[in-house]
Formats: sequence, structure tokens, C-alpha cells
Amino acid sequence: MITNHKKTAIVLFNLGGPDSLKSVKPFLFNLFYDPAIIRLPNPFRWVVAKIISTLRDKKAQNIYSLIGGKSSLLEETQKQKNALELALKSKLAGEFKIFICMRHWHPRAPEVLKNIEDFNPTEIISVPLYPQFSTTTSGSSIKEFNSLLALNENLKKLPLKTICCYFNDEKFIDAHVSLILEATSKLASIENQRILFSAHGLPKKIIDAGDPYQWQIEQTVEKIINKLQIPNLDYKITYQSRATPVEWLKPDTEDEIKAACLIKKSLIIVPVAFVSEHVETLVELDIEYKALADRDKIQYIRIPTLGINNIFIEATSDMIVNFSKNKQQLKNCKQVRACLPHFTDCPCKI
Repeated sequence: MITNHKKTAIVLFNLGGPDSLKSVKPFLFNLFYDPAIIRLPNPFRWVVAKIISTLRDKKAQNIYSLIGGKSSLLEETQKQKNALELALKSKLAGEFKIFICMRHWHPRAPEVLKNIEDFNPTEIISVPLYPQFSTTTSGSSIKEFNSLLALNENLKKLPLKTICCYFNDEKFIDAHVSLILEATSKLASIENQRILFSAHGLPKKIIDAGDPYQWQIEQTVEKIINKLQIPNLDYKITYQSRATPVEWLKPDTEDEIKAACLIKKSLIIVPVAFVSEHVETLVELDIEYKALADRDKIQYIRIPTLGINNIFIEATSDMIVNFSKNKQQLKNCKQVRACLPHFTDCPCKI
């Protein structure tokens, strides 16, 4: 490895989650006050966020109580940070430091930017821990971070590079394939199994407005299926975690689990859009949805999120290294626009 005087600040974006039951309500307020989530002007968005966070506080506290009274997301992201640090030591030229930046709970962007300023880097690379881009996740984090960065006199002139998505990265796909094959190898037969690739849902109107998320999910699954090479594989893409009464992406994961149970299909659940364990996987998939299968005595296997899977960490570290060498500022990992032209909310520009 060639050393130089480059100092790289690597920022891992994630959603964030409450660190105690008392912080559930303010976390929910931050979530629903995000203009990428509730697309209303103020003061209406503030009022809606206040109402939703109040109404959902007790129920959400009960849910988090099932996993220790707090979100596991920061701890999970810290493990990924540690694994990336080890992987990058032998790959990335110059000095580097990895920072975790959560969108809706601590550590948040203002605090993180202060820590980056203390590090005094020569470039910044941001890496959303959302493989598929959406305006509601990666887009929201990128927009907040970049807007605050532009106000920082010491950082705003630094090269800023953002890996906006990696839904089609070969090693990212390989990581999923390895975990699925490990699970299916333990089955007596794949013939009566159905794989549900479950992703967090979105209101359909967000997709209709040009968000590429659903298309990127479909591309990820297509590449996984092609690499699995399992003849006549029974699988579906489904969406979970519906949160508002408007029309959301379909089919719904819960509905598809019930449908599979009716015909006695064993189930393999793949959290295809989550790379860290959190409430949607640990409670929704592992407790609530599993109970449906257990009730009908249906075999239910939930594939773990990629977490610190060696292939995934290698994929992420390679993307960071390759992007550090590239002069372009906002591209996906292959340095080309991946989304089709009609996805107007894709941040990658030709």
C-alpha cells in the first residue's frame, strides 16, 4: 500500500433508533418530522409529527421492550464500523477515521461534523448503510449532512464523495447468496419452500414521484436469484412495516406469510434491504411474523442481515477504496448512473 498525506473521513449513514424507552417519543417525532417522510410544509408537518409520536409512543415502547428497551441499531453499526476499520487498514492509502451519523437519533449530523472537523480530513466519503437508494433514507441523510456541511467554514471546501447505492454490487450480491445457500443447505428439499425477499415498504406515491427504491430492490433480487441457480425456485418480493393509511408497495410480507401457510409452504425470509439488525427484523420478522408460521406449524427460517458478514465488509471496504481513488463526487459504486432515466429522484447524474 502506498502511503501519503491524505486523511479520509468516512461517514456511515444509518437511520438511528431510541437508546432508551424514554427516548422513543422524541425519536418518533424526529422520524416523522423529516420532510422526506412526511411531505408537508410547516407548521403542518410539525403538528403531524407531534400527533403521530404521541399516539404511537406507548405501542412503540412495548415493541422496543421486547429487544431490551432500546434500538440495537447503533450497536450493530458500531460493529460494522469496527469491521470496516480492520478491512481498510491494509487497503486505503493514508490516514482515515470512520464516523457514524444517524438521521433521527444520536449521534446526529451536527455532532458528527464537529468530530470530523477535529479530525481535520482532506476528503470526506459518505456511505449510506442502505444498499438501495430512496429519498426517504439515503436521500434524507445525504441532504441533511450536505446542507450542514455547506455551513461549516472549515469543511465545506473539502472534496465530498457519496456512495449513493450499491444494490447491484457483485460482492454485495455474493454476501446475500452465501447466507441463503447456507440456510437452504440444511433443508431436506427446496421443493416445498418459498423465499420471501422482504424489504421495508414505502407509500406508492413516493415511487410514482420518481423514487428508484422499488426498481433497485427488484434488481437486487434478480441478481441474487441468477447467482443462486436453484431450478424452479419459488420466491416473491414483499414489503413490510407499513406505517400510514395511504397505499403502500405490495405485496405485503405479512399477507404473503399467511398465504404460504395456507398451502403449507415452508418459508425462508430474506431481509434484502436491511444490512443491520433492528426492530423491523428482530421484532417484526423474528417475533410477530414467525408467530404466524408457528401457529400453523410451518417451518420458518429468517436469514440474518449482512451485518459483519466477511463478504459484505469486503464489498463495502472495496467500494470505499475505489471511490477514494475516483474524482467524481456522487455516483453509485460502479461510477455510472445505474437507474433508468424516468427515476427522477435518483441522485446520480450523468
